[in-house]
Amino acid sequence: MKAASKFASAASAVALSAALAIPGAVAVQFVAVSAAQAAVVNRVEVRGNQRVDADTVRNYISIKPGKSFSNTDIDDAVKALFGSGLFSDVRINQVGSTLVVQVSEYQVVNNVLFQGNKKLKDAALGGAIQLKPRGAFSQAALEADAQSIKEAYKRVGRDDVTVGTKIMDLGENRVNVVFEINEGGRTKIAAINFVGNDAYGDRRLADVISTKRSSFLSFMLRDDIYDEDRLRADEEALRRFYFNHGYADFQVVSAFGELDEATNQYTITITVDEGQRYTFGDVSVESSIPEVDGASLQRLVETRKGDVYNAKDVEDSIIAITENVAGAGYAFAKVTPRGDRNFESRTISVVYTVDQGTKAYVERIEIRGNERTRDFVIRREFDVSEGDAFNQVLIQRAKKRLEALNFFERVEVSTAPGSQPDQVVLVVDLVEKSTGEFSIGAGYSTGGDNAGPSVEGSITERNFLGRGQFIKFSAGGGKNSRDYSFSFTEPYFLGRRIAAGFDVYRQTRKYDDKYDSDVTGGTIRFGLPITNNISTQLAYNLSQEKYELNDKCDTDGNGIPDASCSVSPAIIDGIANSPWIKSSVSGTLVYNTIDDMKNPHNGIYANFTTEVAGLGGDAKFVKFTGRASYYQTLSEELDIVGLVSAGAGHIQGFGDDGLRVFDHFKNNDRMIRGFEYNGIGPYDKNGGDHLGGTTYFNASAEAQFPIPVVPESFGLRGAVFADAATLYGSKVDVAGTNIVSTDMELRASVGVGLLWASPFGPLRIDYAVPVKKLDTDNTQEFNFGISTRF
Repeated sequence: MKAASKFASAASAVALSAALAIPGAVAVQFVAVSAAQAAVVNRVEVRGNQRVDADTVRNYISIKPGKSFSNTDIDDAVKALFGSGLFSDVRINQVGSTLVVQVSEYQVVNNVLFQGNKKLKDAALGGAIQLKPRGAFSQAALEADAQSIKEAYKRVGRDDVTVGTKIMDLGENRVNVVFEINEGGRTKIAAINFVGNDAYGDRRLADVISTKRSSFLSFMLRDDIYDEDRLRADEEALRRFYFNHGYADFQVVSAFGELDEATNQYTITITVDEGQRYTFGDVSVESSIPEVDGASLQRLVETRKGDVYNAKDVEDSIIAITENVAGAGYAFAKVTPRGDRNFESRTISVVYTVDQGTKAYVERIEIRGNERTRDFVIRREFDVSEGDAFNQVLIQRAKKRLEALNFFERVEVSTAPGSQPDQVVLVVDLVEKSTGEFSIGAGYSTGGDNAGPSVEGSITERNFLGRGQFIKFSAGGGKNSRDYSFSFTEPYFLGRRIAAGFDVYRQTRKYDDKYDSDVTGGTIRFGLPITNNISTQLAYNLSQEKYELNDKCDTDGNGIPDASCSVSPAIIDGIANSPWIKSSVSGTLVYNTIDDMKNPHNGIYANFTTEVAGLGGDAKFVKFTGRASYYQTLSEELDIVGLVSAGAGHIQGFGDDGLRVFDHFKNNDRMIRGFEYNGIGPYDKNGGDHLGGTTYFNASAEAQFPIPVVPESFGLRGAVFADAATLYGSKVDVAGTNIVSTDMELRASVGVGLLWASPFGPLRIDYAVPVKKLDTDNTQEFNFGISTRF
């Protein structure tokens, strides 16, 4: 597609040049006859110019008074004047001893007007066309601009747009250019058909590609726009998918869209040849560099004999070996995988060969297309700089990093010859996209500490001032909650690949019409990648927590609950001793091999966090929490995904004051479904409240599957699950409490769920039935809210 696009652009340029050169060609032919005997002229006379100064015209030509000239000089003069872009016609003739240059100036564009456009604003259309105010007007440019406007509308899904043009003569060789636009209706995608796929069903492949079939949500998601460049990107996504699942011979035979003009809808057909599925055969490393031992590099290889062939594992192995060898002083080393297919056993044996590559250096990195993003934001994603050894592996890694920033619609990295044979120029071509977002949404949740209806508004900028920084301000609330927060993240702190940022927040909550809380705090955090799959985050947290009985429970306002309001003495004691200051440091280790964070099918996501409170303030504890989730595709054809997750936590207080009641763990739907928030665990008989626990364990098994009757573009999936958990232990020691259920007691539930990848974020509805519970537990079978997978 890229080659075809370049050819089309070149053809358009040739056509435009030809249109402009026709008058010039006639003039040259005329001059060739009349100036055949000319040799010298005494003066050069310019006629027909209105705005352009005569001396400017004379400067464009090489013919000077008193100097001989030839037909070739006249021809060059005509070309130079046409090349200036100032004239629509040029004629050069010799009259006696005078060279007469007759020019016709292009009209000047006074203003460019757009009429009928609503979906694309004037600024967007103005940036897509050539004609500009105070610039030269030409008919060829006008026609090219009309086509450019059509292409711009096609990219937003309006293929049946029509563009008319009108020229308004203002006199004095000035014109207004008017584009009359009929935007038409949205061009939709009626169907996406796959042909030749046996290993994977249409629904599974439809999840892989970014182009989606039109649905009632398409007006928000904008994922049903037919675009040939996007379709080529989808072809590449399919290739990566198949190559990473063992199909090394896979190829896309054809991919095209057919427009039904009667319905203004596309039908996309993608024909594939899957080939056979392979596993890895023998895997080895060889080196032609005497000082590099291939056997010692075997530990870096991520491909194992007997595993399903995976192109990503091969790429990761190449990167690991290349970096290791380069670190040993062989900057130009080249790692090449050589695959040997065995069609009978359906295996691919891989030999990674380490050779001393050709010496080449990066002369410079040339960045194009970044009108907003600063150069240094792009350069810092490269592990090579000007003067460093050229390494293709590191260049491809940088390309992936740039794509992962989500600042650009397209990233292309190519090379050009440098000034010396051993020099190369890296050319980075970018197409930027909008990185700001303003959103207002409403929702409803049945669980957590802010159950009920809620609204939220937020302003987000992922590339603040083009410096790659992230900022977000959000405000929201519901019946029992109010939330305000501001976040800032600098992804390259002190010029290193360390993410540094801070969060400031305020949260208010109402609990069971008994007491309210007001938490104001902030966090300073640092994130550091350790390997491709492992990262860590360190943070300092400071907050102030205020608790008080609400008006319904304490009508007199004396801090003592009314007789009709039953509150645990432990909670009353916690309220009486507020406000609390919590000062803590925390560290989190994350291991992530998930294949797709938005639609996981394979991989592990695990995190472990330690928090120590007591650096001043009132809270003094050590808290450990961990959770791991393992995804595995159970059926490729039916797109059934299995999920097993487990988690645990323990908090231990220290110091004279012990552990506060509000520091204890409380259960939620991530721990176990089918029970209310803070509905299990240690229970105070005297107050009727669950007080949370010091230790918990939980586990869950789930199978996720597509819903047959619903189009895949809706993003709906079903689930069946079984949960088990226990929450126990209490360090509350307040007079008047009678705490029970402090021992380890297992709870369990089974249920069904509905997952929706909505435009507002992942949502989930669960219906869970407790199958094992205690008499003091509070159950809640139905749960709806934001889905947090990890």
